[in-house]
Amino acid sequence: MLSDIERCRRFSRAVTKVTGALDTSFLGRGRPLGVARVLNAIGHGRQDVGDVRAYLGLDSGLMSRILRTLEEEGLIIVTPDPDDQRKRRATLTPAGEAEYGEYERLSDERAEGLLTPHPKANPILEAMDLLASALLKDQWEVVELDPRDPVSRYCLEEYYAELNRRFDGGFDVKRSADPDAKDMIPPRGSFLVCLSDGMPLACVGLKGTDKGYAEIKRLWVAPAARGLGLARRMMADTEARARELGISVLRLDTNKRLPEAIDFYRKDGWVEIDRFNDDPYPDYFFEKLL
Repeated sequence: MLSDIERCRRFSRAVTKVTGALDTSFLGRGRPLGVARVLNAIGHGRQDVGDVRAYLGLDSGLMSRILRTLEEEGLIIVTPDPDDQRKRRATLTPAGEAEYGEYERLSDERAEGLLTPHPKANPILEAMDLLASALLKDQWEVVELDPRDPVSRYCLEEYYAELNRRFDGGFDVKRSADPDAKDMIPPRGSFLVCLSDGMPLACVGLKGTDKGYAEIKRLWVAPAARGLGLARRMMADTEARARELGISVLRLDTNKRLPEAIDFYRKDGWVEIDRFNDDPYPDYFFEKLL
């Protein structure tokens, strides 16, 4: 039986082989994986050279060599940032756009080839999400979005679906005190989403009211990111945003079928209070003074 360390190393070997990390010609395009990844990052809109280097975890010397290689091939142009001469920006040339598109096509084909033959594609994808969420923890990005944004709606639909699975009798958002979008838009409120390399991992809403307090609504963390401290970070960021908006009293409610949420709130400094709304779903009510 393999030890935990041996299993981890086995996984690393498998990923190295399948991704072509050791190929001198990644996807048959004549460049190693590192050069292709830089081109891909620029193609995805990361034009700040320092941002690309940090995103890929490259040292400055290697980054400079890769940029020089791509420039010599006529795929990118590197120029000073017009807003900050200390920074450099990299943009794709028409030839670079074409090469980027070809890499995207071939990468999609490779991913499809990995998943299509397998009879259990969903468990594989779930495992990939779990690993990527943990390995890219240092790149989690919490952003403020309109709650009607498609990314926000995706998070909310996932949240509603989970409540429907876990609540006695299911969950119908039309019966809940579903916050109006305008109540979660600055300066009245806020809606935060955590992204991990483009994938939504969590959301939480700050609903403004005219009752002397604001409410925390719709705290959701994707299964792939649970147990990594993301809920605590989302709440901390929401409390910081509330302070910026001049909000000093927060309230929230939750259901008995969410014991992990109840335990989390109690450990996070929330105080249990009497019912403060007529929402049919919650059993517990909490308050926190900022």
